[in-house]
Amino acid sequence: MSTLIAAENLGHAYHDEWLFKNLTLGIQTGQRVALVGINGAGKSTLLKLLAERFSPLEGKIVKNKLIKIGFLDQEPTFTEGYSISDFIFSLENKQQQLIKEYEELIEHPNPDEKKLNRLYEELSEHNAWEYEHEIKTILSRMGIRHLQQKISTLSGGQKKRLALAKLLIEDPDIYVLDEPTNHLDIDTIEWLESLLTSGNKTILLVTHDRYFLDNVCNSIVELDRGKMYNYNGNYAYFLEKKFEREAADESTFQKNKNLLKKELEWMRRMPQARGTKSQSRINAYYDLDDKTKQRSDNQTINLNMKMARQGGKILELDHIGQTFGEKNIISDFSYTFKKADRIGLAGKNGTGKSTLLNIITGNFIPERGIVGTGETTVYGYYKQGGLTFNEKERVIDIVKSDAEYIKMADGSMITASQLLTLFLFPPKKQHGMVEKLSGGEKKRLHLMKVLMQNPNFLILDEPTNDLDIDTLNVLEEFLENFPGVLILVSHDRYLLDKMSEQLFIMEGKGVVTIYNGNYSEHRNSLEVSREKPQTKETKSNEKEKPALKKLSYKEQKELEDSELKIRGFETQIETLDKSLLQIDNKQYQKIQEVSEAINVLKKQLDDVSSRWLELSELTS
Repeated sequence: MSTLIAAENLGHAYHDEWLFKNLTLGIQTGQRVALVGINGAGKSTLLKLLAERFSPLEGKIVKNKLIKIGFLDQEPTFTEGYSISDFIFSLENKQQQLIKEYEELIEHPNPDEKKLNRLYEELSEHNAWEYEHEIKTILSRMGIRHLQQKISTLSGGQKKRLALAKLLIEDPDIYVLDEPTNHLDIDTIEWLESLLTSGNKTILLVTHDRYFLDNVCNSIVELDRGKMYNYNGNYAYFLEKKFEREAADESTFQKNKNLLKKELEWMRRMPQARGTKSQSRINAYYDLDDKTKQRSDNQTINLNMKMARQGGKILELDHIGQTFGEKNIISDFSYTFKKADRIGLAGKNGTGKSTLLNIITGNFIPERGIVGTGETTVYGYYKQGGLTFNEKERVIDIVKSDAEYIKMADGSMITASQLLTLFLFPPKKQHGMVEKLSGGEKKRLHLMKVLMQNPNFLILDEPTNDLDIDTLNVLEEFLENFPGVLILVSHDRYLLDKMSEQLFIMEGKGVVTIYNGNYSEHRNSLEVSREKPQTKETKSNEKEKPALKKLSYKEQKELEDSELKIRGFETQIETLDKSLLQIDNKQYQKIQEVSEAINVLKKQLDDVSSRWLELSELTS
């Protein structure tokens, strides 16, 4: 294995504050590395440095000039006036230019037959048909269909998906991805997982999605208070080793505190003799003081906000219906909300989730049906787009504009500054400008303002986007103890599984299905229903359908063998995944060997599954 890119003694500052110094990191061929750490730790900055978006203040990035890096920014920017087609297809790539011309031509209502015939021949000549199919698949998965549409007309989510599609089409030597799952629905995330783990791709990514992290990455790098910690394994292994490290840190911290007290007494003794004190001892004091202060900043959020009293009637939706033009969003949906309802709202992008939430909160009046809201119902609505803050305003002033004092669940009152401290905003950040906050810190501030309203009906629309995993863990702890109604919209399968007991599934074409259970239980039930043997009733219904294609003996045998192979590959992958957790993190070579074996098996599983699906569709 060769090192594709390395950071040597890297240091960088933001707004005159050092994010990190003396960081060294090497990424090897086939490594799929997740970068984790709290918001503001410098994860996005480190990604941009490695992607050579700008130069570090200290240290250097080392790589072969021929190595191609593909970078997905958290908020991509585009050339003014570009269409989707202009952005997607590279001028230097002959195949892509032919595909661009072909795709634009077939979008035309009356395409030129001569041009079409010429393009057919050229695409065949350049062996581009398979590539064309691959590009079409990626664009379709990302919901990109109208190539002539101007990028300036797209939403933020559409722009992020467009940037991701471009990167996947280019297939670089190193994928550098900042929150790749943001704005993707769950089906697309699962497809992306499969794509990124096929072949021998080299990946460095930042993600809050713990299922995605666990399924894709075989190595984790933690950025914590300017230092870097490496973990060779998946997310579960990282949690175990991180706990061990923090337990050791806590022990060291207590020793430092005790030693600091002694050193402090010595420093304060006999001021007139300070000039004769040992300089090395003075330096040691300041070093200990700095370490202790750093450790004291590592707090946890304590979300015990007071909830408004909730009466008997909460919210009733009675035969709700809504269309936009010819598109049917909600046909006929009724539901009476009960105390402590925990509902996950699921469905592909564009099926109407935001419309339903706006109807629930009274921000939108439906065409049909009645929305009956209880007198004591207080909504807290965390919207996906976030709040627009004045970048030149101080963080503490934004909170004080709502309230100087906030009532907690135990009846006590705390100041705006104390609340900000609970939300991991130390005094220096409280009195700093909003423009100095990272994207995740701004989301955390938005979430705090929503909870300050003391809601008893909480709606969280994609709350996990850009939040760090530590904050998510504490948010989950709060939600577990939240006694009010919760509606959660999230592509984060881990969060949906943990927080919801019921699903509203937006199926499309106006259909909203209620499922009692969480997301994984729903997916498992779908798998079971697909595998369920036919009953007499379903067989009699089959007679009314057109005759199905009969497989040849060879094809039937291949179908049966495929099912056995799929089960075999799945068992082998599961066994190797478990063995990976048992390997000592110092046995890097062994970890890589097992990881590569898993990748090979996943590729074989994908190939066999594709063929099984192809044969199955011939008979269904």
